[in-house]
Amino acid sequence: MNLRRLGLLSSCAALMGLLAISSACNKPVTGSTARQEQSKPTGERKPAPDFTLKDGDGNPFKLSDLRGKVVVVNFWATWCGPCALEIPWFIEFEQEFKSRGLEIVGVSMDEDGWKAIKPYVASHKMNYRVVLGDDSVGQLYGGVDSLPTTFIIDRQGRFAFPPHVGLPGKNEYLNEIQTLLGEKQQTANRAFIPGSLLLGPAATASQR
Repeated sequence: MNLRRLGLLSSCAALMGLLAISSACNKPVTGSTARQEQSKPTGERKPAPDFTLKDGDGNPFKLSDLRGKVVVVNFWATWCGPCALEIPWFIEFEQEFKSRGLEIVGVSMDEDGWKAIKPYVASHKMNYRVVLGDDSVGQLYGGVDSLPTTFIIDRQGRFAFPPHVGLPGKNEYLNEIQTLLGEKQQTANRAFIPGSLLLGPAATASQR
């Protein structure tokens, strides 16, 4: 994964202290004031690209298997300081809302793979699904060149909000999750689109 890891490590360390609420490992974001606070109308939501990645046991995980649930797809890495700040939030959300249909999926972009991920997951007591990402899935989601980057997907497999690039406030996540959990499920709508590198530009457009 070409994320200029060594250079980003130092920048993230500096951002941790001063810009924790609006920082990203690569480029700063403008914060919540630039975001749409309301979800997109259901008719305007674009399908999230489907993907299949492996978990720590080598088992395949397919995003579309979570159809019918509200899904938080969080691109992160063990070396990303802002990512570490939001992990406790995801742990809390998983505990509180899983019974209502929430699924957190952490897509690690660590170059060192499970050698780095497994000890980190254990030490942070991460209670949600973690899979190993790669360049292909990053391209599917418009080119993930800043971490953390997080997508909130509705029960029909569609992007309901613009992506979070960098670290938002906890309440931004909470409000968006609760909004989608309160929506009625439309079981007939199968919105996930098959994963393909050809969908990169489409995925970028779908985030707007």
